[in-house]
Amino acid sequence: MIARLFFLQIISSEYYLSLASRQQDYSAVLEPRRGNIYFQNKSGELITAADTKKGYDVYVNPRLLNETNADLEAIYEKLKNFFELDREYFFNRLERLNDPFEIVAQNVEIEEEKVALIRGLKIDGVGLAPAEWRYYPAGKTASHVIGFLGYKGNELEGRYGIEQYFEEALKGKKGYIKGEKTAKGFLIDLGKKIFSSPQEGQDVVLTLNIDVQLFLEEVLEKARKKWEAQSGAGLIIEPRTGKILAMASRPDFDPNKYGEAENLSVFVNPLVERIYEFGSVFKPLTMAAALDKGVITPETKYYDRGYLVLDNRRIENYDGKGRGEVDMQKVLEESLNTGAVFAMQKLGKENFYDYMIKYGFDFQTDIELPGEVIGDLSNLDTARDIEYATASYGQGIAVSPLAAARAFGVLANGGNLMKPYVVERVIKFGRLDYAVEPKIQNRAISEETFETISRMLVKVVDDALLGGTLKNSRYSVAAKTGTAFIPKKDGPGYSDESLHSFFGYAPGFDAKFLIFLFLEKPQGVKYASQSLAEPFMEIIDFLFNYYEVPPDR
Repeated sequence: MIARLFFLQIISSEYYLSLASRQQDYSAVLEPRRGNIYFQNKSGELITAADTKKGYDVYVNPRLLNETNADLEAIYEKLKNFFELDREYFFNRLERLNDPFEIVAQNVEIEEEKVALIRGLKIDGVGLAPAEWRYYPAGKTASHVIGFLGYKGNELEGRYGIEQYFEEALKGKKGYIKGEKTAKGFLIDLGKKIFSSPQEGQDVVLTLNIDVQLFLEEVLEKARKKWEAQSGAGLIIEPRTGKILAMASRPDFDPNKYGEAENLSVFVNPLVERIYEFGSVFKPLTMAAALDKGVITPETKYYDRGYLVLDNRRIENYDGKGRGEVDMQKVLEESLNTGAVFAMQKLGKENFYDYMIKYGFDFQTDIELPGEVIGDLSNLDTARDIEYATASYGQGIAVSPLAAARAFGVLANGGNLMKPYVVERVIKFGRLDYAVEPKIQNRAISEETFETISRMLVKVVDDALLGGTLKNSRYSVAAKTGTAFIPKKDGPGYSDESLHSFFGYAPGFDAKFLIFLFLEKPQGVKYASQSLAEPFMEIIDFLFNYYEVPPDR
């Protein structure tokens, strides 16, 4: 006995200490709850946009089931009584005869009573493993803003949108526990127990109003289908605060089924991560700059021949026709390229460039979304007249739709360049962590200029947009269309494909909403006034009614 004890305790002590440690020591990582993402409605009620669900993965051991000659048909019949089980998928998994582990049903929500019943069947080779997964109750709604939780290598991470931008806040911090356990698996404290509780993920509350978001998406999709456009997108912003009420892009995707997307480009938010040449919607920005500098008034006239020749390049109006002597109001109403060039020339190239900077086209908006791109003003790094001339009506310079909407907000809010924001607050452990406040990034034009350009744009809607047929008798509405040719991808110059855009705000002199819409490569329609004016009016009428805005007429 003494010899045996000597052998166990002295000679082989290290081996048995190690063996005991493996049996008795216990450690585990405690996963935190991932924070939720919320929409809001008009009353401020939170509506879940992203949640974490708990359930089970159902797995089988094909090798064991094969070795024991189990009745696979009977197993299938038993399991399908408790949850939805795809027959073809189930038997396909079982064909992997040498595999000890195959999941036959993933992310299954099962009541605990049913879990007990399934385990009570005691089917060798079939088991349940606890699982958690990200769930997006609204499906495709605002998918480009929200993003999704997906794999990056072997780790789950937020991909695109809010899920990516707020990854650190949403995921929380892991906890851990370490100690010793009894033979029955109970954790005991022998002075060696270490415990660190997990820090739950923070909740993110978006500025997006779910009702407004759904309406924008419905109108946008209807317009895109009607005109067979390759893509389309839209924004609705409070111009005086920069708060985004809705942000939508088409085509979109379902974050619950992101793996089914055929093209990864569908995950990119074109409103933030791409730049475009928008064309004539830029004319009010050129006009406002010239008004602000005092070099023109709405009544300033020039002689329109229908074309200009600069640096041996010919610029024409959209129809190639001259109007003779016209004023600046008529330039906006008839969207005359020669008139925009005239206003830019009166302003001067240096001043024109300075206003492009004031409008924010050379720096990010700093919105709470990943992948934001900066506008391309490189064509203005030249002394040539032609580059500034085309830029005056929105060709040759490219900006993101979000940056364009931020600049248009200057015309709607009294002259301030406001920081757009899509997150209103972040909640940590049930308390407010921080709230976003409106932020002025720049002062671009004066209050007087704002009133003048707004008056001009209201007159555009009342008298000129589709022949004045869309004039609203109860509200003043300011707006401008844009139709631009899309640059070629394989060389200089422009293709025959067009980009239609439309921005507007209302009420015209105390704007509650600014809307910006665009369609890429629409078919069977020539001008943006034909493709986007009615969708814009449909949206603005909805907003007036939904928010109960009192008429200003």
